[in-house]
Amino acid sequence: MKELMTSPYFGVGLSVVAFWIGEKLHNKLKTPICNPLIVAIVLIVGVLLIFDIPYDSYDVGGALVNMFLAPATACLAVAIYTKIDVLKKYWLPIVVGCTAGSAASMASVLGMCKLFGLDQSMTVSLIPKSVTTPIAVSISEPAGGVVPITVVAVIFTGILGSILAPTLIKIFHVKDSVAAGLAIGACSHAVGTSKAIEIGEIEGAMSGLAIGICGIITVLFSMLIM
Repeated sequence: MKELMTSPYFGVGLSVVAFWIGEKLHNKLKTPICNPLIVAIVLIVGVLLIFDIPYDSYDVGGALVNMFLAPATACLAVAIYTKIDVLKKYWLPIVVGCTAGSAASMASVLGMCKLFGLDQSMTVSLIPKSVTTPIAVSISEPAGGVVPITVVAVIFTGILGSILAPTLIKIFHVKDSVAAGLAIGACSHAVGTSKAIEIGEIEGAMSGLAIGICGIITVLFSMLIM
């Protein structure tokens, strides 16, 4: 049993099964609260606690899953390419919107951290919360941030964005598909993009585009403030 727990197949298998269950529940219940990622996290944590399995044992396989985060993000370029005409037509609003979104995200983190008296390490860990995990970690770690906190912040932001995005689009009467997609991608990266793809093809493509542009802008902004 110990050999099984320390095998990479255990972490990968548990992650896949947990997410599959999350997808099934999401499709059946049709509620944004029952997000597949939330369900998967709860199930994995529950299994580790119930069977007293060390996180390091699970992470042997979990690290393999993390390895595919960057390639999976890069695959969003396919959706972007299919909407290249939209990109050429709205390139200026796209760049300005992503810049404003990234600036607002980082400024809100800085303001809240100062308000609650958080130290530099915690602030650095939270600043890249709205960009995808590989970029967020590459910003946080060299600057002295706590990588696990950065990862949790990114996941929480993405889940929150994917849950609230459809409701906020209705509340604020956002009719433009480009604007809706950029807003989702700018604030909730890849997790939000999965929801944007469900909303519409253009929304998904623009959300994927926002991930890349906001990632670059956040890296540049972080160099100035850290």
